[in-house]
Amino acid sequence: MHRLKEIERRRTFAIVSHPDAGKTTLTEKLLLFGGAIQVAGAVKSNKIKRSTTSDFMEIERQRGISVATSVMGFEYKGRKVNILDTPGHQDFAEDTFRTLTAVDSAIVVVDVAKGVEQQTEKLVGVCSMRKTPMIVFINKLDRVGREPMELLDELEEKLGLTVCPLTWPLGMGSELKGVYSLLTKKLILFRAHSVQDEDEAIVISDLADERLDNIAGSLAEKLREEVELISGVYPEFSREDYLAGELQPVFFGSAINNFGVAELLNCFVDIAPPPLPAPTDERMVDPKEEAFSGFVFKIHANMDPKHRNRIAFLKICSGVFQRNTVYNHVRLGKQLRFANVTSFMASRTELIDEAYPGDIVGIYDTGNFRIGDTLTEGEQFRFKGIPSFSPEMFRYVLNADPMKSKQLAKGIDQLMEEGVAQLFTSEMSGRQIIGTVGPLQFDVIQYRLEHEYGAKCRYEPASLFKACWVTCEDPAELERFRDKKKRAMAVDKLGRLCFMAESAYSIELAKQDFPNIRFHFTSELT
Repeated sequence: MHRLKEIERRRTFAIVSHPDAGKTTLTEKLLLFGGAIQVAGAVKSNKIKRSTTSDFMEIERQRGISVATSVMGFEYKGRKVNILDTPGHQDFAEDTFRTLTAVDSAIVVVDVAKGVEQQTEKLVGVCSMRKTPMIVFINKLDRVGREPMELLDELEEKLGLTVCPLTWPLGMGSELKGVYSLLTKKLILFRAHSVQDEDEAIVISDLADERLDNIAGSLAEKLREEVELISGVYPEFSREDYLAGELQPVFFGSAINNFGVAELLNCFVDIAPPPLPAPTDERMVDPKEEAFSGFVFKIHANMDPKHRNRIAFLKICSGVFQRNTVYNHVRLGKQLRFANVTSFMASRTELIDEAYPGDIVGIYDTGNFRIGDTLTEGEQFRFKGIPSFSPEMFRYVLNADPMKSKQLAKGIDQLMEEGVAQLFTSEMSGRQIIGTVGPLQFDVIQYRLEHEYGAKCRYEPASLFKACWVTCEDPAELERFRDKKKRAMAVDKLGRLCFMAESAYSIELAKQDFPNIRFHFTSELT
């Protein structure tokens, strides 16, 4: 019974958005309201000297962007909340896509002035495909932005959402007076940079109340008109529809001013789903099953640079994970025992003895894990849906300091295992090629090699279009293709054969010449 209660109180979610929409700031304020931190940091600020909790890497602090998913857990109103703050920049989208396999719901952050942006569309598309329950937070209400109705229309048209506003702004920018909760019928007044107390909110069950005119002045009549319009245009909130991924509640606020965050968090812990069933290649795994199972969705090298540790992020899917217990590593077919198991607060870790479905734990890894690996109590299955995407940008990597060859080799090996970039070795020349989905990753790799491994690299351009994994049921045909295209053949870090295409035309030509060869643009990492 204790185990089932622990499962029911878990809330594990990701925060996703386009860069600069305020995703990491919202994460920081949720931690502040949840009591996990005492002082909120800033992504970039000349006044606030403390950096955000989730942006723990030095390059993140310098550039003011998230380049890696961070995990933070805290207790709030009897719930165990696990937040996964994801990179917003499209160059790190692969890390975000994998993270979305490890969550049960998502909060989508939208800039009130910019509306729906490109990366938001991609990430919401992934959530919609998975039927992931989503809540939308329209941020930066302290700035002048677009009309709320216009933003809701855009959420429906561009993202295909069915929105249901649960709070509504009273003014915007310098005229911002507060937000009105359509659920609790309370008016929460805006006070910049203060932690708004829910108990201080004014109950206005009837918008005809003259107190609204005293507070809002000319904005009161506009609020009345818009609330009346909302009731006729948008559906009423239904938790069943939200959990089915068919209805998306919308909140308004200003994360940097701590405004609207409490309403979002309070509603989230009440309506968000507990751990959900997870698909494997054999069956669906229910979180309430007694037998333990889980999968690795992320690996991070040098999380603590002082100790050069390598952490595998494990999502618990069923049963209870216990420290110093032997579990079955499905891919290796080995029985492994884990003594160092930690919970997360970004880069800070704490040793734990057990974890439940919905929890994310860190396992100190000496090289046993790859992204997508499954742990069980003995059953043979693998969790599905953790892809590796074909890179779109390529560069040859060269050693810029011959005295540090070992450090460079170790650094490249460990950073590639994180899955944010991929390493290919040309079969003909033996040259190493790094492939990424965006140019910023090359800078991050170069920076981390120098500052975490003491190695320096430089790049040379590689005129390549796509890396395609190739397979064939006929080994002789595959060997003939390999010989014919030997100048373009390479193997990835796992030894899988890849065709390094110079153009889209070269792929089409290869398909015509070798119709039995299969070309893959994603590759499951299990």
